[in-house]
Amino acid sequence: MIYKLLITLILGISSVSWVAGQTLEQYLKTAAENDPGLKAKYAAFEASMKKVAQVNQLPDPQLSLGVFILPVETRVGPQRAKIGLAQMFPWFGTLKTAGSVYQLKAEANYQQFLKAKLELFKKVKLAWYPLYEIEQKIKLQQENIAILETYKTLATRAFENGKSAMTDVIRVEVLIDDAKTKVALMETKKRPLKVRFNALLNREEMEEVLIADTLVFPNLNDRYRKDSLFVSDPQLKALDLQQESAVEKANLVRKQGLPKFGVGVDYVFVGQRDGVTLPDNGKDVLMPMVSVSIPIFRKKYKAAIEEANLTQASIENQKKAYKNKVVADYEMEKYKITEARDLNQLYQQQIEKMQQIENLLLKSYSNSGEDFEEILRIQQRVLNYETAVVEAITRAYKAMAEIEYLTAKIE
Repeated sequence: MIYKLLITLILGISSVSWVAGQTLEQYLKTAAENDPGLKAKYAAFEASMKKVAQVNQLPDPQLSLGVFILPVETRVGPQRAKIGLAQMFPWFGTLKTAGSVYQLKAEANYQQFLKAKLELFKKVKLAWYPLYEIEQKIKLQQENIAILETYKTLATRAFENGKSAMTDVIRVEVLIDDAKTKVALMETKKRPLKVRFNALLNREEMEEVLIADTLVFPNLNDRYRKDSLFVSDPQLKALDLQQESAVEKANLVRKQGLPKFGVGVDYVFVGQRDGVTLPDNGKDVLMPMVSVSIPIFRKKYKAAIEEANLTQASIENQKKAYKNKVVADYEMEKYKITEARDLNQLYQQQIEKMQQIENLLLKSYSNSGEDFEEILRIQQRVLNYETAVVEAITRAYKAMAEIEYLTAKIE
């Protein structure tokens, strides 16, 4: 029987944990699909991708048309009108480099989108765990009320049998009223917590939120080791891409500072000369042209290169500052989990000891009618320890949410 009971308990805990995980996972999926801020980030990424197609194309060709108001007389006739077509070509590789600059910027924007997704998931978790905590506290207070009602019956019988005073009954009633008030206050507090959670999912503010019956203490396994902090960090990848983009920007400016070439053709409409006979009388003119831009004003190019170099240096310092912060945050959250685990174990031991004392006092009270105030004090200490267990587990899960965010674990 004991073996079967243990198996049932283990399976029950696993099932609850699985259900809790599935519920939260579904909420994370809903948040990712509905959150307008996340949609805005993705739209910004898509918009930046369109920029690539804008910069790696040749400039538009120039078509010109002119009419000679006072025709220019030539040997073969007067020039009446002129039409020209010209195309400029930047230095070799300029367009490809320009495309690379904005391609890297677009990829950085995508990494920023992934970072925003991680942050949204963290917010959803940090909004869900307080709802779990308050539900658990309400259950504990309701169980406490049920126990106190039993003690009230016990104290009433002892009073009727002349073993105790009426003060014992009144003491219990005071604690019952106090517990009912706390339950009412926590029920009221659930509303803003629920509104905040549903806002993250972009749902109706009072839509029902499913909460797990219980959560087992989280396990900080190898997936969340310190050396995995920067393996897949989107923020760090975004900074790397921005730095690469700045390098390409400097290369682009150097190429833009080189000559540009143009080719074109002019076609001149020539009228015939009257009264003369010439072999090419009135023959139109076709004139190919080649042009070269001479970038002699160099200050703007030098300033742009310096700007790109300073941007690289700035990003390098941003990366160092970011890494330092992530490492410090990781150590703090890891400590919070360790602290919560130690306190949880202590509270569990204290609960067991307090309950042993309570049972002994109850047996003594049934016989003598004494130490009832001590029974109530022990019961309240048990309640406080049980509440502390819930708070410790919730703190651990909040710390885990932070570590999942820091190690970029989206699952």
